[in-house]
Amino acid sequence: MRKTTAHWLLVYGGTILTQDGTSPRVEALLARDGVIVATGPRDDMESLARHWAAEMPVKALDLEGATAMPGFIDAHIHLLGWASSLDRVPLGNATTRAEIVRRVASAVGSALPGSWVQGWGWDHSLWDDTDGGFPDASVLDAVAPDVPVWLRRKDGHMAWMNSKAMSLAGLNAGTEAPPGGLIGRDVHGAPNGLLFENAMELVDHVVPAMDLATAINTLRRRVTDLHRMGVTGVHIPEGRLTFQALQDLDAMGELGLRASMMLPFDTLSQCVDAGLRTGFGSERLRVGHVKLFVDGSLGSETAAMFDPFIGSAGNRGVLTMTLDQLHDGVALASRSGIAPAVHAIGDRANSVVLDAFEATRELWHPAGLRPRIEHVQVLHVDDVPRFRKLGVVASMQPIHATQDMDQVDRLWGDRGRYAYAFASLAATGAVLAFGSDAPVETPDPLVGVVAAVTRQRPGGDPPGGWYPEERLTIGQTLAAYTIGAAFAGGDEGRLGQLIPGARADLAIVDRNPVRTPMEDLSSLRVVATVFDGEVVYRA
Repeated sequence: MRKTTAHWLLVYGGTILTQDGTSPRVEALLARDGVIVATGPRDDMESLARHWAAEMPVKALDLEGATAMPGFIDAHIHLLGWASSLDRVPLGNATTRAEIVRRVASAVGSALPGSWVQGWGWDHSLWDDTDGGFPDASVLDAVAPDVPVWLRRKDGHMAWMNSKAMSLAGLNAGTEAPPGGLIGRDVHGAPNGLLFENAMELVDHVVPAMDLATAINTLRRRVTDLHRMGVTGVHIPEGRLTFQALQDLDAMGELGLRASMMLPFDTLSQCVDAGLRTGFGSERLRVGHVKLFVDGSLGSETAAMFDPFIGSAGNRGVLTMTLDQLHDGVALASRSGIAPAVHAIGDRANSVVLDAFEATRELWHPAGLRPRIEHVQVLHVDDVPRFRKLGVVASMQPIHATQDMDQVDRLWGDRGRYAYAFASLAATGAVLAFGSDAPVETPDPLVGVVAAVTRQRPGGDPPGGWYPEERLTIGQTLAAYTIGAAFAGGDEGRLGQLIPGARADLAIVDRNPVRTPMEDLSSLRVVATVFDGEVVYRA
Protein backbone atom coordinates (compact mmCIF):
# COMPACT_ATOMS: atom_id res chain seq x y z
CA MET A 1 0.00 0.00 0.00
CA ARG A 2 1.59 3.22 -1.10
CA LYS A 3 1.10 6.34 0.94
CA THR A 4 -1.63 8.52 -0.52
CA THR A 5 -1.82 12.31 -0.57
CA ALA A 6 -1.43 13.91 2.85
CA HIS A 7 -4.76 14.56 4.52
CA TRP A 8 -6.69 14.94 7.75
CA LEU A 9 -8.83 12.08 9.02
CA LEU A 10 -11.86 12.79 11.18
CA VAL A 11 -13.36 9.78 12.97
CA TYR A 12 -16.74 10.21 14.65
CA GLY A 13 -20.24 8.75 14.94
CA GLY A 14 -19.64 5.96 17.46
CA THR A 15 -17.61 4.95 20.48
CA ILE A 16 -13.83 5.40 20.51
CA LEU A 17 -11.92 3.42 23.12
CA THR A 18 -8.52 5.03 23.54
CA GLN A 19 -6.64 2.80 26.05
CA ASP A 20 -5.76 6.08 27.77
CA GLY A 21 -6.47 5.90 31.50
CA THR A 22 -7.24 9.61 31.81
CA SER A 23 -9.69 9.66 28.92
CA PRO A 24 -10.66 6.09 28.07
CA ARG A 25 -13.60 6.97 25.82
CA VAL A 26 -14.03 9.89 23.42
CA GLU A 27 -16.52 10.93 20.77
CA ALA A 28 -14.12 11.75 17.96
CA LEU A 29 -10.49 11.94 16.92
CA LEU A 30 -8.58 13.92 14.34
CA ALA A 31 -5.40 12.69 12.66
CA ARG A 32 -3.02 14.47 10.32
CA ASP A 33 -1.10 12.42 7.79
CA GLY A 34 -1.34 9.24 9.86
CA VAL A 35 -0.69 10.75 13.30
CA ILE A 36 -3.41 11.51 15.85
CA VAL A 37 -3.51 15.22 16.61
CA ALA A 38 -6.45 15.51 18.98
CA THR A 39 -9.30 13.58 20.57
CA GLY A 40 -12.40 14.81 22.33
CA PRO A 41 -15.98 15.95 21.78
CA ARG A 42 -17.23 15.62 18.23
CA ASP A 43 -18.08 19.31 17.92
CA ASP A 44 -14.53 20.30 18.87
CA MET A 45 -12.94 17.86 16.44
CA GLU A 46 -15.22 18.95 13.60
CA SER A 47 -14.38 22.59 14.33
CA LEU A 48 -10.66 21.80 14.13
CA ALA A 49 -11.21 19.90 10.90
CA ARG A 50 -13.02 22.85 9.30
CA HIS A 51 -10.23 25.15 10.42
CA TRP A 52 -7.56 23.03 8.74
CA ALA A 53 -9.56 22.02 5.68
CA ALA A 54 -7.96 24.76 3.60
CA GLU A 55 -4.48 23.35 4.25
CA MET A 56 -5.19 19.79 3.09
CA PRO A 57 -8.22 17.59 2.44
CA VAL A 58 -10.26 16.22 5.34
CA LYS A 59 -11.53 12.66 5.04
CA ALA A 60 -14.44 11.79 7.31
CA LEU A 61 -15.00 8.31 8.71
CA ASP A 62 -18.46 7.91 10.19
CA LEU A 63 -18.45 4.92 12.53
CA GLU A 64 -22.22 4.61 12.17
CA GLY A 65 -22.56 3.42 15.75
CA ALA A 66 -19.58 1.04 15.67
CA THR A 67 -16.66 1.13 18.11
CA ALA A 68 -13.11 2.13 17.24
CA MET A 69 -10.12 1.02 19.30
CA PRO A 70 -6.38 0.84 18.75
CA GLY A 71 -5.45 -1.62 16.04
CA PHE A 72 -4.69 -5.07 17.40
CA ILE A 73 -1.00 -5.89 17.81
CA ASP A 74 -0.20 -9.57 17.50
CA ALA A 75 2.73 -9.87 19.89
CA HIS A 76 3.84 -13.27 18.56
CA ILE A 77 3.16 -14.32 14.99
CA HIS A 78 5.39 -16.27 12.63
CA LEU A 79 4.33 -14.00 9.81
CA LEU A 80 5.97 -15.65 6.81
CA GLY A 81 5.47 -19.07 8.35
CA TRP A 82 1.75 -18.36 8.67
CA ALA A 83 1.48 -16.78 5.23
CA SER A 84 3.30 -19.66 3.53
CA SER A 85 1.44 -22.33 5.54
CA LEU A 86 -1.72 -21.30 3.73
CA ASP A 87 -0.08 -22.50 0.51
CA ARG A 88 0.95 -25.92 1.92
CA VAL A 89 -1.06 -29.07 2.50
CA PRO A 90 -3.50 -28.02 5.27
CA LEU A 91 -3.54 -30.53 8.11
CA GLY A 92 -4.78 -28.55 11.09
CA ASN A 93 -8.42 -29.65 11.00
CA ALA A 94 -7.81 -33.33 10.29
CA THR A 95 -9.39 -35.49 12.99
CA THR A 96 -8.06 -38.84 11.74
CA ARG A 97 -4.70 -40.12 10.62
CA ALA A 98 -6.43 -41.52 7.57
CA GLU A 99 -7.46 -38.00 6.55
CA ILE A 100 -3.85 -36.83 6.81
CA VAL A 101 -2.78 -39.68 4.55
CA ARG A 102 -5.55 -38.90 2.05
CA ARG A 103 -4.48 -35.26 1.79
CA VAL A 104 -0.84 -36.20 1.40
CA ALA A 105 -1.72 -38.72 -1.31
CA SER A 106 -3.66 -36.04 -3.19
CA ALA A 107 -0.69 -33.66 -3.00
CA VAL A 108 1.71 -36.38 -4.11
CA GLY A 109 -0.45 -37.01 -7.17
CA SER A 110 -0.04 -33.41 -8.34
CA ALA A 111 3.56 -32.85 -7.19
CA LEU A 112 6.07 -31.68 -9.80
CA PRO A 113 9.10 -33.89 -10.47
CA GLY A 114 11.85 -33.25 -7.93
CA SER A 115 9.59 -31.31 -5.55
CA TRP A 116 8.74 -32.03 -1.93
CA VAL A 117 5.25 -32.33 -0.46
CA GLN A 118 5.16 -30.05 2.56
CA GLY A 119 2.35 -29.77 5.08
CA TRP A 120 1.63 -27.94 8.29
CA GLY A 121 -0.58 -28.28 11.32
CA TRP A 122 -1.11 -31.96 12.13
CA ASP A 123 -2.05 -32.73 15.71
CA HIS A 124 -2.09 -36.40 16.69
CA SER A 125 -4.04 -35.64 19.87
CA LEU A 126 -7.09 -34.92 17.69
CA TRP A 127 -7.07 -38.19 15.76
CA ASP A 128 -9.85 -40.58 16.71
CA ASP A 129 -8.53 -43.53 14.68
CA THR A 130 -5.37 -44.06 16.77
CA ASP A 131 -4.50 -44.64 20.40
CA GLY A 132 -3.11 -41.13 20.66
CA GLY A 133 0.44 -42.19 19.92
CA PHE A 134 2.82 -40.62 17.43
CA PRO A 135 2.77 -41.73 13.76
CA ASP A 136 5.80 -42.96 11.82
CA ALA A 137 7.27 -42.97 8.31
CA SER A 138 5.56 -46.19 7.21
CA VAL A 139 2.16 -44.49 7.15
CA LEU A 140 3.43 -41.94 4.63
CA ASP A 141 5.52 -44.45 2.68
CA ALA A 142 2.32 -46.27 1.71
CA VAL A 143 1.16 -43.30 -0.40
CA ALA A 144 4.48 -41.57 -1.10
CA PRO A 145 7.25 -44.11 -1.72
CA ASP A 146 9.16 -41.89 -4.16
CA VAL A 147 8.21 -38.29 -3.30
CA PRO A 148 9.76 -36.73 -0.15
CA VAL A 149 7.16 -35.68 2.41
CA TRP A 150 7.88 -33.22 5.25
CA LEU A 151 5.03 -32.39 7.64
CA ARG A 152 5.43 -29.96 10.52
CA ARG A 153 3.33 -30.48 13.62
CA LYS A 154 1.07 -27.56 14.54
CA ASP A 155 3.43 -26.29 17.25
CA GLY A 156 6.46 -26.32 14.92
CA HIS A 157 8.47 -28.35 17.45
CA MET A 158 8.18 -31.69 15.72
CA ALA A 159 8.19 -32.99 12.16
CA TRP A 160 6.96 -36.18 10.49
CA MET A 161 8.49 -37.43 7.24
CA ASN A 162 8.61 -40.42 4.98
CA SER A 163 11.54 -42.69 4.15
CA LYS A 164 12.32 -40.82 0.93
CA ALA A 165 12.85 -37.59 2.89
CA MET A 166 15.05 -39.39 5.42
CA SER A 167 17.13 -40.85 2.58
CA LEU A 168 17.66 -37.46 0.94
CA ALA A 169 18.73 -36.02 4.30
CA GLY A 170 21.10 -38.92 4.93
CA LEU A 171 19.41 -40.08 8.13
CA ASN A 172 20.23 -43.61 9.26
CA ALA A 173 20.76 -45.65 12.40
CA GLY A 174 24.15 -44.02 12.93
CA THR A 175 22.82 -40.45 12.82
CA GLU A 176 23.20 -38.70 16.16
CA ALA A 177 20.76 -36.08 17.37
CA PRO A 178 22.21 -32.59 17.82
CA PRO A 179 22.16 -30.99 21.29
CA GLY A 180 18.62 -30.01 22.22
CA GLY A 181 17.09 -32.43 19.72
CA LEU A 182 15.66 -35.94 19.61
CA ILE A 183 15.36 -38.48 16.80
CA GLY A 184 12.43 -40.88 16.96
CA ARG A 185 13.60 -44.46 16.46
CA ASP A 186 12.04 -47.86 15.84
CA VAL A 187 12.76 -51.00 17.84
CA HIS A 188 15.91 -51.58 15.80
CA GLY A 189 17.31 -48.10 16.48
CA ALA A 190 16.68 -46.74 12.98
CA PRO A 191 15.02 -43.31 12.54
CA ASN A 192 11.23 -43.76 12.41
CA GLY A 193 10.31 -40.55 10.62
CA LEU A 194 9.89 -38.26 13.63
CA LEU A 195 12.24 -35.43 14.58
CA PHE A 196 11.90 -33.27 17.68
CA GLU A 197 13.22 -29.76 18.34
CA ASN A 198 16.78 -29.08 17.11
CA ALA A 199 16.88 -32.44 15.32
CA MET A 200 14.65 -30.95 12.62
CA GLU A 201 17.75 -29.09 11.43
CA LEU A 202 19.00 -32.43 10.08
CA VAL A 203 16.38 -32.20 7.33
CA ASP A 204 15.59 -28.50 7.08
CA HIS A 205 18.73 -27.88 5.05
CA VAL A 206 17.64 -30.19 2.23
CA VAL A 207 14.01 -29.03 2.05
CA PRO A 208 13.66 -26.54 -0.85
CA ALA A 209 13.90 -23.03 0.54
CA MET A 210 11.66 -20.12 -0.39
CA ASP A 211 13.36 -17.36 -2.37
CA LEU A 212 13.10 -13.65 -1.62
CA ALA A 213 10.71 -12.81 -4.47
CA THR A 214 8.31 -15.52 -3.37
CA ALA A 215 8.50 -14.34 0.24
CA ILE A 216 7.69 -10.76 -0.77
CA ASN A 217 4.70 -11.80 -2.84
CA THR A 218 3.45 -14.18 -0.15
CA LEU A 219 3.55 -11.48 2.53
CA ARG A 220 2.02 -8.91 0.21
CA ARG A 221 -0.97 -11.17 -0.43
CA ARG A 222 -1.58 -12.06 3.21
CA VAL A 223 -1.35 -8.64 4.87
CA THR A 224 -4.87 -7.92 3.63
CA ASP A 225 -6.08 -10.99 5.55
CA LEU A 226 -4.72 -9.47 8.77
CA HIS A 227 -6.42 -6.17 8.02
CA ARG A 228 -9.74 -8.03 7.85
CA MET A 229 -9.04 -9.13 11.41
CA GLY A 230 -8.21 -5.63 12.65
CA VAL A 231 -4.49 -6.39 13.01
CA THR A 232 -2.18 -3.43 12.36
CA GLY A 233 0.94 -4.46 14.29
CA VAL A 234 2.98 -7.65 14.56
CA HIS A 235 5.96 -8.96 16.52
CA ILE A 236 7.69 -11.56 14.37
CA PRO A 237 10.07 -14.28 15.64
CA GLU A 238 11.59 -15.13 12.27
CA GLY A 239 14.87 -14.74 10.48
CA ARG A 240 16.73 -13.19 7.59
CA LEU A 241 14.32 -13.99 4.76
CA THR A 242 11.34 -12.42 6.51
CA PHE A 243 13.40 -9.39 7.54
CA GLN A 244 14.65 -8.88 3.99
CA ALA A 245 11.18 -9.25 2.50
CA LEU A 246 9.72 -6.75 4.97
CA GLN A 247 12.54 -4.29 4.27
CA ASP A 248 11.80 -4.46 0.55
CA LEU A 249 8.06 -4.00 1.13
CA ASP A 250 8.80 -1.04 3.41
CA ALA A 251 11.10 0.54 0.82
CA MET A 252 8.35 0.17 -1.80
CA GLY A 253 5.79 1.76 0.51
CA GLU A 254 3.81 -1.49 0.57
CA LEU A 255 4.25 -2.65 4.16
CA GLY A 256 0.80 -2.30 5.67
CA LEU A 257 1.79 -3.29 9.20
CA ARG A 258 3.94 -2.03 12.08
CA ALA A 259 6.42 -4.87 12.28
CA SER A 260 8.85 -5.55 15.12
CA MET A 261 11.40 -8.28 14.40
CA MET A 262 12.51 -10.86 16.97
CA LEU A 263 15.75 -11.97 15.34
CA PRO A 264 17.16 -15.48 15.83
CA PHE A 265 19.79 -15.78 18.55
CA ASP A 266 22.22 -17.52 16.21
CA THR A 267 22.38 -14.31 14.16
CA LEU A 268 23.11 -12.06 17.15
CA SER A 269 26.80 -11.55 16.40
CA GLN A 270 26.04 -10.50 12.82
CA CYS A 271 23.32 -8.14 14.05
CA VAL A 272 25.69 -6.54 16.53
CA ASP A 273 28.43 -6.22 13.92
CA ALA A 274 25.93 -4.50 11.61
CA GLY A 275 25.04 -2.00 14.34
CA LEU A 276 21.49 -3.20 14.89
CA ARG A 277 19.90 -2.35 18.22
CA THR A 278 16.41 -2.59 19.68
CA GLY A 279 14.35 0.24 18.18
CA PHE A 280 16.45 0.61 15.03
CA GLY A 281 14.40 1.01 11.86
CA SER A 282 11.54 2.96 10.35
CA GLU A 283 7.97 3.81 11.34
CA ARG A 284 6.83 0.48 9.93
CA LEU A 285 9.72 -1.91 10.52
CA ARG A 286 11.96 -2.03 13.57
CA VAL A 287 14.34 -4.34 15.38
CA GLY A 288 12.64 -5.54 18.52
CA HIS A 289 14.24 -8.47 20.32
CA VAL A 290 16.58 -11.38 19.85
CA LYS A 291 14.84 -14.73 20.28
CA LEU A 292 16.24 -17.65 22.28
CA PHE A 293 14.71 -21.10 22.79
CA VAL A 294 15.07 -22.89 26.10
CA ASP A 295 12.66 -25.82 25.69
CA GLY A 296 10.17 -27.53 23.40
CA SER A 297 6.38 -27.79 23.50
CA LEU A 298 3.46 -29.39 25.28
CA GLY A 299 2.11 -31.44 22.38
CA SER A 300 5.51 -32.86 21.47
CA GLU A 301 6.12 -33.61 25.18
CA THR A 302 9.40 -31.71 25.08
CA ALA A 303 8.53 -28.79 27.40
CA ALA A 304 11.05 -28.63 30.27
CA MET A 305 9.23 -29.60 33.48
CA PHE A 306 10.15 -29.96 37.14
CA ASP A 307 8.22 -33.24 37.31
CA PRO A 308 7.66 -35.81 34.55
CA PHE A 309 4.85 -35.75 32.03
CA ILE A 310 2.01 -37.98 33.16
CA GLY A 311 2.19 -41.41 31.59
CA SER A 312 5.71 -40.84 30.26
CA ALA A 313 8.13 -42.46 32.66
CA GLY A 314 10.87 -40.08 33.63
CA ASN A 315 10.25 -37.65 30.76
CA ARG A 316 10.77 -34.12 32.04
CA GLY A 317 11.07 -32.63 28.57
CA VAL A 318 14.10 -31.02 26.94
CA LEU A 319 16.21 -28.00 27.72
CA THR A 320 17.38 -26.94 24.28
CA MET A 321 20.35 -25.02 25.69
CA THR A 322 22.39 -25.37 28.84
CA LEU A 323 21.85 -23.01 31.74
CA ASP A 324 25.27 -21.45 31.10
CA GLN A 325 24.35 -20.91 27.45
CA LEU A 326 21.06 -19.30 28.51
CA HIS A 327 22.69 -16.91 30.99
CA ASP A 328 25.49 -16.04 28.59
CA GLY A 329 23.03 -15.50 25.75
CA VAL A 330 20.79 -13.18 27.74
CA ALA A 331 23.83 -11.26 28.96
CA LEU A 332 25.32 -10.93 25.47
CA ALA A 333 22.04 -9.68 23.99
CA SER A 334 21.57 -7.18 26.82
CA ARG A 335 25.13 -5.82 26.58
CA SER A 336 24.63 -5.47 22.84
CA GLY A 337 21.53 -3.30 23.25
CA ILE A 338 19.09 -5.88 21.89
CA ALA A 339 16.33 -6.95 24.27
CA PRO A 340 16.14 -10.70 24.94
CA ALA A 341 12.99 -12.73 24.35
CA VAL A 342 13.00 -16.38 25.37
CA HIS A 343 10.63 -19.18 24.37
CA ALA A 344 9.62 -21.10 27.50
CA ILE A 345 6.72 -23.55 27.84
CA GLY A 346 7.30 -25.78 30.87
CA ASP A 347 7.39 -24.70 34.52
CA ARG A 348 11.10 -25.46 34.80
CA ALA A 349 11.83 -23.61 31.56
CA ASN A 350 10.03 -20.48 32.76
CA SER A 351 11.77 -20.64 36.12
CA VAL A 352 15.29 -20.87 34.69
CA VAL A 353 14.58 -18.03 32.25
CA LEU A 354 13.41 -15.82 35.11
CA ASP A 355 16.61 -16.77 36.93
CA ALA A 356 18.65 -15.68 33.92
CA PHE A 357 16.80 -12.36 33.68
CA GLU A 358 17.29 -11.78 37.39
CA ALA A 359 21.01 -12.52 37.18
CA THR A 360 21.47 -10.08 34.29
CA ARG A 361 19.08 -7.35 35.39
CA GLU A 362 21.89 -4.81 35.88
CA LEU A 363 22.61 -5.13 32.15
CA TRP A 364 19.15 -4.77 30.61
CA HIS A 365 17.21 -2.70 33.12
CA PRO A 366 19.35 0.49 33.07
CA ALA A 367 19.33 0.32 29.26
CA GLY A 368 15.53 0.41 29.20
CA LEU A 369 15.28 -2.96 27.43
CA ARG A 370 12.08 -4.99 27.75
CA PRO A 371 12.90 -8.68 28.30
CA ARG A 372 10.03 -11.04 27.69
CA ILE A 373 9.13 -14.70 27.93
CA GLU A 374 7.26 -16.12 24.97
CA HIS A 375 4.30 -18.41 25.75
CA VAL A 376 4.58 -18.76 29.58
CA GLN A 377 2.38 -21.82 29.26
CA VAL A 378 2.75 -23.27 32.77
CA LEU A 379 4.33 -21.80 35.89
CA HIS A 380 5.34 -22.98 39.31
CA VAL A 381 3.26 -20.94 41.75
CA ASP A 382 6.38 -19.34 43.25
CA ASP A 383 7.30 -17.86 39.86
CA VAL A 384 4.01 -16.05 39.24
CA PRO A 385 4.98 -12.81 41.11
CA ARG A 386 8.49 -12.72 39.64
CA PHE A 387 7.35 -11.25 36.29
CA ARG A 388 6.15 -8.04 37.94
CA LYS A 389 9.02 -7.97 40.43
CA LEU A 390 11.67 -8.25 37.73
CA GLY A 391 9.89 -6.25 35.02
CA VAL A 392 9.58 -9.16 32.58
CA VAL A 393 6.79 -9.10 30.00
CA ALA A 394 4.56 -12.19 29.79
CA SER A 395 4.00 -12.66 26.05
CA MET A 396 1.13 -15.14 25.84
CA GLN A 397 -1.40 -16.53 23.38
CA PRO A 398 -4.90 -16.93 24.86
CA ILE A 399 -6.13 -19.37 22.24
CA HIS A 400 -3.56 -21.92 23.42
CA ALA A 401 -5.50 -22.24 26.67
CA THR A 402 -8.70 -23.43 25.03
CA GLN A 403 -7.01 -25.45 22.29
CA ASP A 404 -4.58 -27.24 24.62
CA MET A 405 -6.62 -27.72 27.79
CA ASP A 406 -7.28 -31.44 27.17
CA GLN A 407 -3.58 -32.08 26.62
CA VAL A 408 -2.73 -30.09 29.74
CA ASP A 409 -5.13 -32.19 31.82
CA ARG A 410 -3.75 -35.39 30.32
CA LEU A 411 -0.02 -34.59 30.41
CA TRP A 412 0.34 -32.13 33.31
CA GLY A 413 -2.62 -32.95 35.53
CA ASP A 414 -3.24 -30.53 38.38
CA ARG A 415 -0.22 -28.46 37.33
CA GLY A 416 -2.73 -27.00 34.89
CA ARG A 417 -3.91 -24.70 37.67
CA TYR A 418 -1.11 -22.33 36.69
CA ALA A 419 -1.22 -23.02 32.97
CA TYR A 420 -2.04 -19.89 30.96
CA ALA A 421 -2.29 -18.05 34.27
CA PHE A 422 -3.60 -14.81 32.79
CA ALA A 423 -5.48 -13.49 35.82
CA SER A 424 -2.86 -14.56 38.36
CA LEU A 425 -0.16 -12.69 36.45
CA ALA A 426 -2.39 -9.64 35.91
CA ALA A 427 -3.22 -9.53 39.62
CA THR A 428 0.47 -9.06 40.43
CA GLY A 429 0.72 -6.15 37.99
CA ALA A 430 2.68 -8.02 35.34
CA VAL A 431 2.49 -6.69 31.78
CA LEU A 432 0.64 -9.09 29.47
CA ALA A 433 1.22 -8.93 25.72
CA PHE A 434 -1.13 -11.13 23.72
CA GLY A 435 -0.66 -12.73 20.31
CA SER A 436 -1.61 -15.77 18.28
CA ASP A 437 1.52 -17.85 17.57
CA ALA A 438 0.10 -18.30 14.06
CA PRO A 439 0.33 -20.57 12.15
CA VAL A 440 0.01 -22.71 15.29
CA GLU A 441 -3.42 -21.09 15.74
CA THR A 442 -5.51 -18.53 13.87
CA PRO A 443 -4.19 -14.96 13.94
CA ASP A 444 -7.74 -13.62 14.47
CA PRO A 445 -7.46 -11.60 17.71
CA LEU A 446 -11.19 -11.74 18.40
CA VAL A 447 -10.88 -15.52 18.76
CA GLY A 448 -8.15 -14.92 21.32
CA VAL A 449 -10.28 -12.33 23.10
CA VAL A 450 -13.07 -14.85 23.59
CA ALA A 451 -10.59 -17.47 24.84
CA ALA A 452 -9.09 -15.11 27.43
CA VAL A 453 -12.43 -13.88 28.74
CA THR A 454 -14.35 -17.18 28.75
CA ARG A 455 -11.65 -19.90 28.77
CA GLN A 456 -14.15 -21.92 26.79
CA ARG A 457 -14.18 -23.42 23.33
CA PRO A 458 -16.88 -22.45 20.84
CA GLY A 459 -20.11 -23.94 22.10
CA GLY A 460 -19.34 -23.25 25.77
CA ASP A 461 -17.08 -26.18 26.67
CA PRO A 462 -16.34 -26.56 29.52
CA PRO A 463 -19.27 -24.94 31.38
CA GLY A 464 -18.04 -22.01 33.42
CA GLY A 465 -14.63 -22.10 31.76
CA TRP A 466 -11.44 -24.13 32.22
CA TYR A 467 -9.83 -22.94 35.47
CA PRO A 468 -12.25 -20.00 35.43
CA GLU A 469 -10.28 -18.17 38.12
CA GLU A 470 -7.80 -17.34 35.35
CA ARG A 471 -10.37 -15.54 33.17
CA LEU A 472 -9.69 -11.89 32.35
CA THR A 473 -12.12 -9.05 31.90
CA ILE A 474 -12.70 -7.77 28.38
CA GLY A 475 -10.87 -4.57 29.34
CA GLN A 476 -7.79 -6.44 30.53
CA THR A 477 -7.81 -8.56 27.40
CA LEU A 478 -8.07 -5.66 24.97
CA ALA A 479 -5.26 -3.92 26.85
CA ALA A 480 -3.01 -6.96 26.37
CA TYR A 481 -3.65 -6.89 22.60
CA THR A 482 -2.98 -3.15 22.36
CA ILE A 483 -1.11 -1.14 24.98
CA GLY A 484 0.47 -4.23 26.56
CA ALA A 485 1.82 -5.44 23.24
CA ALA A 486 3.00 -1.92 22.42
CA PHE A 487 4.86 -1.73 25.74
CA ALA A 488 6.52 -5.09 25.05
CA GLY A 489 7.89 -3.62 21.83
CA GLY A 490 8.94 -0.31 23.40
CA ASP A 491 6.21 1.45 21.43
CA GLU A 492 3.95 2.88 24.12
CA GLY A 493 2.82 6.37 23.20
CA ARG A 494 3.32 5.53 19.54
CA LEU A 495 1.15 2.43 19.22
CA GLY A 496 -1.54 0.70 21.27
CA GLN A 497 -3.39 3.88 22.26
CA LEU A 498 -5.51 6.46 20.47
CA ILE A 499 -3.90 9.56 21.93
CA PRO A 500 -2.26 12.67 20.43
CA GLY A 501 1.09 11.74 18.93
CA ALA A 502 0.20 8.08 18.35
CA ARG A 503 -0.16 6.55 14.91
CA ALA A 504 -3.68 6.48 13.52
CA ASP A 505 -4.02 2.69 13.45
CA LEU A 506 -7.54 1.59 14.37
CA ALA A 507 -9.60 -1.58 14.53
CA ILE A 508 -13.33 -0.92 14.26
CA VAL A 509 -15.77 -3.52 15.57
CA ASP A 510 -19.53 -3.64 15.13
CA ARG A 511 -20.30 -2.81 18.76
CA ASN A 512 -18.68 -1.85 22.05
CA PRO A 513 -16.92 -4.99 23.33
CA VAL A 514 -16.68 -3.59 26.86
CA ARG A 515 -20.47 -3.52 27.07
CA THR A 516 -21.00 -6.83 25.30
CA PRO A 517 -22.11 -9.74 27.53
CA MET A 518 -19.52 -12.51 27.78
CA GLU A 519 -21.81 -15.00 26.08
CA ASP A 520 -22.12 -12.71 23.03
CA LEU A 521 -18.42 -11.91 22.54
CA SER A 522 -17.99 -14.63 19.91
CA SER A 523 -20.30 -12.72 17.56
CA LEU A 524 -18.15 -9.56 17.56
CA ARG A 525 -16.76 -8.77 14.13
CA VAL A 526 -14.33 -6.29 12.61
CA VAL A 527 -16.12 -3.95 10.19
CA ALA A 528 -13.19 -1.71 9.24
CA THR A 529 -9.46 -1.21 9.79
CA VAL A 530 -7.47 2.01 9.55
CA PHE A 531 -3.71 1.95 9.09
CA ASP A 532 -1.63 5.12 9.06
CA GLY A 533 -4.76 7.22 8.71
CA GLU A 534 -6.05 5.26 5.69
CA VAL A 535 -9.01 2.91 5.60
CA VAL A 536 -7.40 -0.36 4.45
CA TYR A 537 -10.39 -2.63 5.06
CA ARG A 538 -14.13 -2.12 5.16
CA ALA A 539 -16.67 -4.95 5.43
